[in-house]
Amino acid sequence: MPNRAADLELAAVVKSYGETIAVDKVSLKIPAGTYCCLLGPSGCGKTSTLRMIAGHESISDGDVMIGNTIVNDLPPARRGTAMMFQNYALFPHLNVRDNVAFPLKMAGVGKAERHQRAGELLGMVDMARYAERLPAQLSGGQQQRVALARALVTNPTVLLLDEPLSALDPFLRVRMRAELKRYQRDFGISFVHVTHSQEEAMALADMVVLMNDGRIEQVGSPREVFNAPRTRFVAQFMGSHNIVPDGERSFAVRADRLRLSASPGGVAGTRATVTDVEYQGMTVNVAMRCADGTDFLATLPEAEYDRMPVAIGDEVAVDWAAADRHELAA
Repeated sequence: MPNRAADLELAAVVKSYGETIAVDKVSLKIPAGTYCCLLGPSGCGKTSTLRMIAGHESISDGDVMIGNTIVNDLPPARRGTAMMFQNYALFPHLNVRDNVAFPLKMAGVGKAERHQRAGELLGMVDMARYAERLPAQLSGGQQQRVALARALVTNPTVLLLDEPLSALDPFLRVRMRAELKRYQRDFGISFVHVTHSQEEAMALADMVVLMNDGRIEQVGSPREVFNAPRTRFVAQFMGSHNIVPDGERSFAVRADRLRLSASPGGVAGTRATVTDVEYQGMTVNVAMRCADGTDFLATLPEAEYDRMPVAIGDEVAVDWAAADRHELAA
């Protein structure tokens, strides 16, 4: 059975490379049994944070604690963590069973016991029938399951995943999201998953940690971060929000909350010119620009668009309900 779940805590963690600060005093507590996604653009510090938790990067300052233990000086194998890498890092010359059993071999576990344990994990990820195959004989999704089994074979307290879905095609990516979430529930341990995909984070996470420029911009459930962005960066990165200037502050309005009509009225009473129309099947995206240069994007249900179709160059009135205005920090 897996190790007892434990909280993971970062206290003012810093990672610097010479004069460059990649992670800047990050403090975060991830409760035991949480699916946490570290989300953000390239270079925001999310992968450096993950690697410091794993022990693959030294910590410049601050502490990483798993349970009641500060693990800063412990090697990766003694932290109670396991890492699943972006490229899966399977050994091409070892069959599937031996790939999964390899961490146990390095820990000195006997052949019979490690093969038994590898077989159990392969059964859990529905890969037992491929135990004798080499990695090159597997599909991308099958290789991912093997890499996951290998990461879990040591009974980690926390599983760390570095963009594990990025190498998969879009359809397989969606299917593997559901599988990762199921495995996390079954094992009852924390998964800490680095991704730059907002869709992936919202589909998987109990806790989203959105990072920017080495710092945490916002922490919350996917719905909290999407519906109540605290800053302009969060609203823009999560997508589907319009940023509307209003004196010294600005506010956000979700694209699916905009209403288009022929004449101004209501709360906004704003006129804009249509700059693009993009058909998306169930919805239609209408991009617009006001005379002052403010851009708007409205996501309309197909039936609503059909009631008042617009084309590039048309002038429309843009409005929203007062309750849909979300204030952003200055």
